[in-house]
Amino acid sequence: MASSDFWEKLSASRAASFEREGNPAAKSGRGSRGAVALWMVLDAVTILGASILATLYERHTGPLAGVRGFWHGTLIHGRSMAVLLALLCGFALILIVVSRRLLLYDPTHISGILHEQSLSFQACFTAGLFLTGTLYLLHLNDIPRKIVLLTILVVACTLSLRRLIYRVMLYRRFERGVGTRNVLIVGTGPEAHALRHHIESIRQLGYAFKGFIDLPGSLAASAQRFSSASADVVGTLDTLFQNARKHFVDEIFFTMPCERDVVQNVLEQARMHGVDLRVVPDMYDGLAWNSAIEYIGQFPTIPLHCGHVPELGLLFKRTFDIVFSTLVLVLMAPLLALIAMAIKLDSPGPVFYRSERIGKKGVVFRCTKFRTMVSDAETRRSEIMHMNERDGVLFKVSNDPRITKLGRFLRKYSLDELPQFFNVLKGNMSIVGPRPPIASEVKEYKLSHLRRLDVTPGITGLWQVQGRQDPSFASYVSLDVTYIDNWSVWLDFKIIVKTIGVVFAGTGT
Repeated sequence: MASSDFWEKLSASRAASFEREGNPAAKSGRGSRGAVALWMVLDAVTILGASILATLYERHTGPLAGVRGFWHGTLIHGRSMAVLLALLCGFALILIVVSRRLLLYDPTHISGILHEQSLSFQACFTAGLFLTGTLYLLHLNDIPRKIVLLTILVVACTLSLRRLIYRVMLYRRFERGVGTRNVLIVGTGPEAHALRHHIESIRQLGYAFKGFIDLPGSLAASAQRFSSASADVVGTLDTLFQNARKHFVDEIFFTMPCERDVVQNVLEQARMHGVDLRVVPDMYDGLAWNSAIEYIGQFPTIPLHCGHVPELGLLFKRTFDIVFSTLVLVLMAPLLALIAMAIKLDSPGPVFYRSERIGKKGVVFRCTKFRTMVSDAETRRSEIMHMNERDGVLFKVSNDPRITKLGRFLRKYSLDELPQFFNVLKGNMSIVGPRPPIASEVKEYKLSHLRRLDVTPGITGLWQVQGRQDPSFASYVSLDVTYIDNWSVWLDFKIIVKTIGVVFAGTGT
């Protein structure tokens, strides 16, 4: 086994890599450049909005009158307000710099909501001191001090409230298992168990422990001290990435020294599989001071590979999902009501059909559609299994006798899928993505098929617009994987446009 010198050399080489390439965390899903830039822009917009509100309040004027006064008095004839705008830009710059120094843009360094609120107020009032100090030193007596103080106060309260709302929503998502990062820990020694306890006790980190990976001799050496280790071991180093695929793992942590060739091989596979890889250095033997260290809570780690996550693109996708789904449900509300009444009149049974589907990373959710079959359709499925027109794990019968007359019309024009927009609003589904499978299908999946579950399932997708009539399960998976590998906002837009054509063509069955 290699000594701790190996990790020190590895740390030094990674430090040099940081200087050449930039911090890998900037490319990861946590603290990525896109997310940091977005938070900075939001902070700047908040300052601008706060200053406008403070000005309107101090001058007792309405929004329209305030805009006219700002245009004529500030941009055309005014000098003092133009100076104030320059000071506000400086205030925004100082606030962003201080916030970054306090790690407010990196959620993994925040120990809790109160800690974040404290840092937020600290950043606001530090930048506020700069603003008021500059006014005093430059003797800018013609700038209303009330506007300045109100701006600082509104910024402090607004930023704190915004971060509080975001943090509460984020923690609720983590509690439901949404948005968490699944991790495997290589090793079963004291450091491995300490890391597991750390990520499980600090839930706001957003990590979900999925098991230990045993190294030769590591389990036997610690079996007496950690009697529960064997129950949590999910595999060995040889099966590391099979287990990573099976458990939808996002990050792997090494907690024990290994031979250089072993680590290099794992690193190459991590890059190939798109899994982040971190090393937990030996805290007792010391560590080189120039090491590139990132803390997960209070745990120091050395990132060896951090995959790229299109943070801004995913944020735009989610925003589009919410806006588009809301518009569809509002505009289609009369049609939804008519369909619901028609289903009730057409056949006995509930209006909606709800079934458990498998979503992103294997999370189970209830998918909602309009009912298009008789109420006892599930119990009669075995009677028509011999009529299945699809291969592999798929099941489809064009002339399914269980489908009602109205149901056949709803399926033809995909109207039965309209209630799925409620699932989109909840975040269980997206507008575009792979079709959400049922549990019986997933049980038949091979490891390579689980790739479909790496992303949020969608109402429509590449398969629906290109291979809807293709009975091949291989083609079904291939199109979904192609979508995942080549995803972009533009690709989603093209699929949505093609879906509209498919719906009006009435090719649904």
